[in-house]
Amino acid sequence: EQVDRLAALYAQHTYVEHPMSPLGDCPMRTREELRRHFAGMTGGNPALRGYHAADIVIHDTADPEVIIAEFAYQGEGDQGPFRVPCVFVLRVRDGEIVASRDYVDHLAIARITGRLDALIRPPTAA
Repeated sequence: EQVDRLAALYAQHTYVEHPMSPLGDCPMRTREELRRHFAGMTGGNPALRGYHAADIVIHDTADPEVIIAEFAYQGEGDQGPFRVPCVFVLRVRDGEIVASRDYVDHLAIARITGRLDALIRPPTAA
């Protein structure tokens, strides 16, 4: 399954953060946390079809463990085709991603998945 293949790219213990998340970041620290995150974004959301990374460009850095990946998430949503630009700064060790800072347009993803209202007006405490 795509979710498992994607999660397998990461080390068992990793550190993945979304510094531009509009509701604050909650870093993921394990492969299993990432697997659940990916499942929620891909197969778990009927508003996204054919969701994949496209136009991937990898930039090397002075640090041999660090790369910068530019790409776009694209696919088909309920409103039609979508494309969301992304930049990830990844640390790769022994063939596995051990850390990543993922810069994604979270508002675009919320709009595409029909969650923009929930993002703008988070639930209030009872």
